[in-house]
Amino acid sequence: MIATARDGWVVGEVLARQAERIPDRVYIQRVDGPSITFGEMHRSATRVAKGLQGFGVAPGDRVLVMLPNGIEFVQVWCGIGLAGAVLVPLNTALRGAFLEHIANNSGARLMIIQEAFLPVLQASEPRLPQLERVVVIEDSAGAPQRATLRRIVRSPFEALLEPGVAPAGHTVTHRDIGAILYTSGTTGPSKGALLPHGHLYLNAHIYIQQLRITAEDVIYCCLPLFHANGLLLQTYGAMILGARLVLRDGFSASTWLDDIRRYDATVTNLLGVMTEFVYRQPERPGDGRNRLRVATAVPTPKAFGADFERRFGVKLIELYGTTEVNCPLYMPIDEALRPGSCGRLIDEWFEARIVGPATDEPLPAGEVGELVVRPKAPFCFMMGYHGMPEETVSASRNFWFHTGDALYCDEDGYFYFVDRLKDRIRHRGENVSSYEAEIVLNSHEAIAEAAVVGVPSQFADGEHDVKACVVLKPGAELTPEALIAFCRERMPRFAVPRYVAFLDALPKTQTQKVKKQDLRAAGVEGSTWDRLAAEAGQGRSRD
Repeated sequence: MIATARDGWVVGEVLARQAERIPDRVYIQRVDGPSITFGEMHRSATRVAKGLQGFGVAPGDRVLVMLPNGIEFVQVWCGIGLAGAVLVPLNTALRGAFLEHIANNSGARLMIIQEAFLPVLQASEPRLPQLERVVVIEDSAGAPQRATLRRIVRSPFEALLEPGVAPAGHTVTHRDIGAILYTSGTTGPSKGALLPHGHLYLNAHIYIQQLRITAEDVIYCCLPLFHANGLLLQTYGAMILGARLVLRDGFSASTWLDDIRRYDATVTNLLGVMTEFVYRQPERPGDGRNRLRVATAVPTPKAFGADFERRFGVKLIELYGTTEVNCPLYMPIDEALRPGSCGRLIDEWFEARIVGPATDEPLPAGEVGELVVRPKAPFCFMMGYHGMPEETVSASRNFWFHTGDALYCDEDGYFYFVDRLKDRIRHRGENVSSYEAEIVLNSHEAIAEAAVVGVPSQFADGEHDVKACVVLKPGAELTPEALIAFCRERMPRFAVPRYVAFLDALPKTQTQKVKKQDLRAAGVEGSTWDRLAAEAGQGRSRD
C-alpha cells in the first residue's frame, strides 16, 4: 500500500505523539477548574480504551456519549479512538423521540453519560432495545441516585479507568470511521454522518492553516464538544498543534472577555448570536486590551463586524461548513471584512459549484443556487449516512454532495450564504428539526395537526425563532402556556417554540402537503402568541 501524509491522521496516534513529545505541557485548562497535560490525557484515554474493550466494545462499534464540556469528554473521545471504536456524541439537550432515534439508528450497545442526564435516559429506556450498558459519571461524590434503570446495566465511570490488559492490537487508519455526527433533519429524522478519521483531522488542519494558529497560541472554547466546531476545530486543533485549550462549560456573554483576558487566549470561535451578545455588552475603555488576535464568527454581522474588530482588537474570520463536507470556504485572513461573504474555496482540498437545484447545471456568477461540494483527497469527506442508503444516494447525486444551502458566488470567487433551500430552522446556533418537533406536538392528545416553521429572529441575521402552528381536535382546549410546558418535557430547550398560532386548518397543496411557505409568510402578526413577551410580562424569561 502506498503511504501518504494522511496515514497519521488518527486521533489516537496524534495524542500518542504529543504525549511522547510534550508529556508535561498542559493540553486542557478548565475555566475555574483542573487542567490536564498531554501525557496525563494519553494515560487516562488508554485506560478508557482498556475499559471499553473489557465491556466488549470491538473496533467499529458505536459508543454513545452524553456529557457536558469537560476533561472527561475528551478522555472518552480519545479512549474510543484508541479502541478503534466510533464516537457518537449526543446533544445534552436531547430527550424523548429526538434521543431515541439517534440511539437506535446508531446501533450502539454502550453509552457513557453524566449522572444528571439519567432521568432522560430512564424515560426512554423502554424504547431503546439495543442499548445494553450505561457508564455513568457521577455529578458529585455520594450524590443520591436520581434515576433507576430497569433493564440497562449501569456501571460507574471508574470501571473504565481501572488498570487492565493493554488494548488489543488493532491498527486504526484515517480511512476508518472515527465518529458519527447527527445532523438535524429537515423533512425527516436526523441523519448520522459517517466521518472517517481523515475527515476529523482535516477539519482541524484547515482551521489551523487558515487562522495561522501555532503551538504558542491559546485557544478558548466555550462551544459544546458534541458539535464539530468545538470538538474538531478547537479541541482537536489544539491537540494536533500541542497548544493549550481553555475550556468553558458553556457560553456567557458577560464573562467572555474576562475569560479571554484571564487565560491569555489568542484564538476563539463565535457562532450564531454569540457575536451580537458579546457586542451588546456595555463598552468599556479597555475592551481592546487583550491578547486575542483572531476569531471565527459565523456569521460575521454586517452591521457591526468592523466595529467589533476595532473594539476588541481582533480579526474576525467568516467561514462556511457543514458536518458532512468539512469547512470548504474561509475568508482569507489577510483581507479586510467583506460584508456577507463566507469566503473563498479552499481549492487544495475541495471542488465546489453553485448549481440549479432542479437541474444540477452550473450557474453563472451572481446567480443564487445550491452549493455542491466534493473532495479532492480520499477519506477526508463524509462516507454516507448511517443506515440511510437512500438519503446517501440522494445527497450525492451526480457525484457532488448537495448541501441544501442557497448561495451565490461573485466574479471574484467569493461565496455568499443566502438561505436554506428546505425547512431547516436555526435557533441560537442550533439546527432544529421541524419534523421531529412536529412529532412531539402531534403526540398531544388535544392536537389534531401541527406544523413547525422558522420566522426571522429579531436578534440576529440568519437566525430563526420557532413557530408552532396548531390545529386542535374538535371540542379540545389547550392554552399556549400548557403547550409550552408539554414541549419543555419532551424537546431540547432550543427546539421549544417561541410563537404559537392556533389555526382552523393548515394550508395545504392539492396533494395534501403543508404549505409551509404560507405559514412562514404569515409571520407573527395578529393572534400569534409570543412566549418571550408573556414571560417578560411575568418578570422572567427561560429562553
